[in-house]
Amino acid sequence: MAIYKCFQCEKKIKSDELEKRFVCPHCGTRIFYKPRTKMKTVKAD
Repeated sequence: MAIYKCFQCEKKIKSDELEKRFVCPHCGTRIFYKPRTKMKTVKAD
């Protein structure tokens, strides 16, 4: 299950809420992006 974020209203939307139409259920916009998760960097010795 992927989590998207609406570009206009910036609310988080789960992929199962989108169904077949890729439209924001809150504002009706069709532009989404996947917010990046913060990665932990590890230094090699």
